Amino acid sequence: MKAGELRDLSHDELVAKSRDLRNELFNVKVKRSTGQLENTALARKLRRDIARVESVLHETLGASH
Repeated sequence: MKAGELRDLSHDELVAKSRDLRNELFNVKVKRSTGQLENTALARKLRRDIARVESVLHETLGASH
């Protein structure tokens, strides 16, 4: 997911995307701790996606003030 794609989303969509990614990251962490996770790079990708979403959220908040 690219930051440019995220900038096209509304504030509510970004909040929902962040929540979904955080839930998915939690599930990946549980799977990793139980030894069921096959793609170990997925946690890193999710953390980076969350950071991108949060960065765009902060950009939009800064632009509205």
